[in-house]
Amino acid sequence: MVEGVVPGWGRNSSRYGERVIDHVSLQVADVAASRAFYEVVLAPLGLRPVDVGAAVGFTDGAKFPFWLSPAERAEDRELHIAFGATDRRQVNDFHRAATSIGAEILHAPRVFTEYHPNYYGCFIRDLDGHNIEAVCHLPGG
Repeated sequence: MVEGVVPGWGRNSSRYGERVIDHVSLQVADVAASRAFYEVVLAPLGLRPVDVGAAVGFTDGAKFPFWLSPAERAEDRELHIAFGATDRRQVNDFHRAATSIGAEILHAPRVFTEYHPNYYGCFIRDLDGHNIEAVCHLPGG
């Protein structure tokens, strides 16, 4: 359990609504295929793609927290990226969207009490082998 190990992380933390990460950029083997993949799985989280040259930014209308760009190296390293969901419904919608396009489901939506009592997440594998998650830290349905 992370609570008590990482300061400010736990069921009573007021930090759940805050964004810690400003943006993430992934280098991918096929930008067009990855754009199509993420367009489906990120739609339930309110993010839509915008083409910017060879890159694709995903926006909520105000910010661009997620980017895809052409790979510059052939090295393979798995990344884990967790997108915040406003409620558990969005996590479930993320799972349905991923399933609809045949994404590999690493962990279907559930509460991960090993992290904390309200950690509700779903983990999938993207086209480049990255571990992508949607997570809600709020209690209840």
